[in-house]
Amino acid sequence: MFIIRNAAAAAFLLLPAGAALAHVTLEKPEATSGASYKAVLRIGHGCDGAATTGLSVEIPEGLVAVKPMPKAGWQLTTQTGAYATPVTLHGQKLESGTRKISWTGGKVQDSEYDEFIFVGQLGDVKAGSTLYFPVVQTCEKGENRWVEIPNGQAMRFPAAALKISGAKVQDKAAVTLGPIRIEQAWARATPGGSTIGGAYLKVTNTGTTADRLVSGETGIAERFELHEMSMTDGVMKMRPLADGIALAPGQTVELRPGGLHVMLVGLKQPLKAGETFPSVLKFEKAGTISVPFVVQPIGAGAPGAMGGGMPEMDHSQHMGAPASK
Repeated sequence: MFIIRNAAAAAFLLLPAGAALAHVTLEKPEATSGASYKAVLRIGHGCDGAATTGLSVEIPEGLVAVKPMPKAGWQLTTQTGAYATPVTLHGQKLESGTRKISWTGGKVQDSEYDEFIFVGQLGDVKAGSTLYFPVVQTCEKGENRWVEIPNGQAMRFPAAALKISGAKVQDKAAVTLGPIRIEQAWARATPGGSTIGGAYLKVTNTGTTADRLVSGETGIAERFELHEMSMTDGVMKMRPLADGIALAPGQTVELRPGGLHVMLVGLKQPLKAGETFPSVLKFEKAGTISVPFVVQPIGAGAPGAMGGGMPEMDHSQHMGAPASK
């Protein structure tokens, strides 16, 4: 019989098998297919007592448009490469992007904790699959290679893992107007006092003739405007689409955070998660149709995604902008 007099030693001995070695992990180990994702790599210790001086992570297939967050006191470098399968994001075809990120030149003592952050967009990744992020942790003496992928055997240095869940589309059933099909109509909840909101949807022209979404209206806001957000010379810019959104025959256009979207100006009440509000969309040839929008939580990046989405541009400077109707 023995007595443990040191609390830290007691806690160590009570850890489950394999937990004594604090792995590099993701703060959010699960994400929704097709949604934006903010990856936070958590570093809880060095290499056998030595301070961490560098960290690199490989970006797996399925996560695109990756952007790392700089860290004060650290040098940031990225490596780009081709995607196995090109993807279309916000109407633009992406064939390559950031495939590896490295932070070097800083220092995290073995007794300290730190985080390394980047954001990206998940493509159409199969629900139930797992993406693995191999990480190399460089220290003043030695390194830890967190690169092991599950293969049925015990792992000492597992790669950070992200479980992919299916998109929980909570909107009403798709609605149709002739050849026009509208689905996944949703909006982000807004904080109290906000007079600007964002709404999104997916529109498909199943016909053989081009059409155009020209305007919309809703009783919860003074104006329903179509806008486009894009990156120009490293600066995020937004512009109203006075001519609406073109729909070529057979084309699907998705309005989503960070790209094409609806701006609700002059909200008459806050948008609350779980609620539904009505709207009317007008098409150049197909005519008008009523579409219900389901409100998702603040920061959602996709219908049914509980937060973690890409931040939206501040629309306050556009309060006086003319309506696009």
